[in-house]
Amino acid sequence: MPGQPNVTVVSHPLVQHKLSMMRAITTDTFTFRSLAREIGMLMAYEVFRDLELTAENVTTPLAEMQAPVVAGKKLVLAPILRAGLGLMEGMLDLMPSARVAHIGLYRDHKTLEAIEYYFKTPDHLEERMVALVDPMLATGNTAIAATQRFKDAGAGEIRFICLLAAPEGIAKFTAAIDSHLNDLGYIVPGLGDAGDRMFGTK
Repeated sequence: MPGQPNVTVVSHPLVQHKLSMMRAITTDTFTFRSLAREIGMLMAYEVFRDLELTAENVTTPLAEMQAPVVAGKKLVLAPILRAGLGLMEGMLDLMPSARVAHIGLYRDHKTLEAIEYYFKTPDHLEERMVALVDPMLATGNTAIAATQRFKDAGAGEIRFICLLAAPEGIAKFTAAIDSHLNDLGYIVPGLGDAGDRMFGTK
């Protein structure tokens, strides 16, 4: 992305189409959740296209060969609770052996600061790529807090994966860049509250 070398916009037509469906106020909870899962899988395909490969000896029905396999320890998917769970499910469909960490953060609606309430990860983060997953990057406070928490826990390589972002909060990977934040710190036009829409709560 011009001017943002650390940001990759996933412009695949299927991602953009499904994101448009998620935006619609008429999209029900089941459909919203299904779309998030589908987009999660599509985004994982793009975001992890540069994973390092090594070779292993494999015997096919016809011969032995050196076959490419992903190198290193299993990567870690780390959904930011709770909305990140929807995208993570699709990523796990694509990478079922990935490890899963959880970080619970909520935004103080007065200060817009992130407050942690839960953190659990696999061992040896320093040897694994960590993919933080959250549908939206608004103020950036939650993403920054989550990234710092994983750095403090030893993670070296961290990627942040989201569906859309506001210019005020953009610093990581996105699938769309929206207009701006409103006075309450919500992305406009956005999705609304992704967690509420995903789980049918208010």
